[in-house]
Amino acid sequence: MDFLKEGERLDYLLAEDMRIIQSPAVFSFSLDAVLLARFVYVPIQKGNLIDLCSGNGVIPLFLSTRTKGAITGVEIQERLHDMAVRSIEYNKLQERIKMIHGDIKEIHQVLGYGKFDVVTCNPPYFPTPSREEINENEHLAIARHEILCTLEDAIKASSGLARQGGKVAFVHRPGRFLDIVTLMRKYKLEPKRVQFVYPKAGKEANTLLIEAVKNGNPDLKILPPLFVYNEENEYTSEMREILYGE
Repeated sequence: MDFLKEGERLDYLLAEDMRIIQSPAVFSFSLDAVLLARFVYVPIQKGNLIDLCSGNGVIPLFLSTRTKGAITGVEIQERLHDMAVRSIEYNKLQERIKMIHGDIKEIHQVLGYGKFDVVTCNPPYFPTPSREEINENEHLAIARHEILCTLEDAIKASSGLARQGGKVAFVHRPGRFLDIVTLMRKYKLEPKRVQFVYPKAGKEANTLLIEAVKNGNPDLKILPPLFVYNEENEYTSEMREILYGE
C-alpha cells in the first residue's frame, strides 16, 4: 500500500470508521489519547481546535468525529508528522485537519495568539532521565520524556493559543496534578473539570484528565471516577462506550 512505509501498519480507530498509520518502532497511540479526545469539550458545528504534541495525529482524527470545526495538529518529530499527514490523507480529511511540523515553544510565531476555541495536549509525561536510563529509540524517548518539551512549555503554549474563555485540556499522570494546576494558574488557565481514571476498582488512579478555561473564574468540578476494567478484567461498560461506541 502506497500509504505505508517500512515497518508501518494500518490500524482501525476502534469505534471510528477510520484507519491510522502506526509503527511499533516509532509510535503507537495509547488509551490516554482516546480518553482525552472523548473528555474535552468541543464545539459541534464550528470553531478552531488545535492539538499539541500530536504524535501520529490520533487526537485530531478522533476530534474530527465530534466536531465540524477546523483542526490543527502540531508535532516536532518529522517521522511522526509524516505519519499523521498520510493518515489524514488516507481518511480524506485534508480539508478539515492540517498538520504543522514544528516546536510548540515557537508555535506562536506561526499561529499567533488567542485564536483557538479548544487546545488539547498529551505531552511527554516523564522528566528527562540520565543518558543511561533513556530509551535508545529516539522517537519513543522524545514522546515519553521531557527532552524537547516540558510540562511548563506545553501549558504556556496552550495558554497563548487559547482565546479568552477557550478550553484547554490535558491528559497526564495523577502525580503531576498539583504541578499542572499550579502551572495552569500561572498562565491564566483556570481548571474547571478533573477526572481520574483507574485501572479497576480498588487500584490507584493512573491517569488524569483536566480541562481549564482561559481567564475563567475558580470553580473546579471533580467528575465521577472512570474505571477501565471490571472484576473480570474486561472493559467496563463506560470504557466499551468510549472505545467501541457500544
